[in-house]
Amino acid sequence: MVGYDELKAAFEQLGLGNKPVIAHASLQPFGYVQNGADTVLQALSDTVKSLIMPTFTYKTMITPEVGPPNNGITYGADEDLNKMAQPFTYDMPADPMMGVLPETLRNHPAAKRTSHPILSFAGFGADMILGAQTFYEPLAPIGVLADEDGWVVLINVDHSVNTSIHYGEKLAGRKQFIRWALMENRVVECPSFPGDSSGFEAIASYLEPDTRRVELGEGFIQAVLLKRLLEAVQELIKVDPLALLCQRPDCERCNTVRNA
Repeated sequence: MVGYDELKAAFEQLGLGNKPVIAHASLQPFGYVQNGADTVLQALSDTVKSLIMPTFTYKTMITPEVGPPNNGITYGADEDLNKMAQPFTYDMPADPMMGVLPETLRNHPAAKRTSHPILSFAGFGADMILGAQTFYEPLAPIGVLADEDGWVVLINVDHSVNTSIHYGEKLAGRKQFIRWALMENRVVECPSFPGDSSGFEAIASYLEPDTRRVELGEGFIQAVLLKRLLEAVQELIKVDPLALLCQRPDCERCNTVRNA
């Protein structure tokens, strides 16, 4: 069994120095955790200066019949999904793909959430970081967090879920996309939507010297300085413009980047 004391000790061992953090997590490898995600969140928040996590809401997304070309999407192909789309609200749960920890954070009494209808973030102690987000720059909080010497913490997950790599792609000049989301009384256009993340684990070997890792039970926690992560992404794409793209032949976003 993993409890608060073991988790807090593991986070402290990473030596994050009371810095702000963006975290991604899967709790399943830990097995039974006393009081579940609440314990993990408490241990992490007691160790860092501030915390944000993605609380993305893909159920708001709408695919139009027509749209701009080279946008990594098949227009008119998601009529059934469009019918099931739900308008974004501040209390909409984070997508299950995010895992249980972001939803636990979103429900924390001290947490605040941004208003982006697809790519929202939640956090506490991070008002300035969260406040950087706009419709036009949905990943801007990551840039502010990097300027604050923040860290990426990955709990039992690899870089394929590391949202900050998307921000590094944008800094490197990689093509971004447009998506659409349902609001209460309208559909809104959401620019600067990122590409696919399936190929991101390829960066792990480049970051190995800069990665701090702690084993905990059957799981692990690893952390990378966000500035170093963003530098590595830009370095890789400068050398190889196709770096970090996935190899799935049916991935429309990665294929669009290749063709660009």
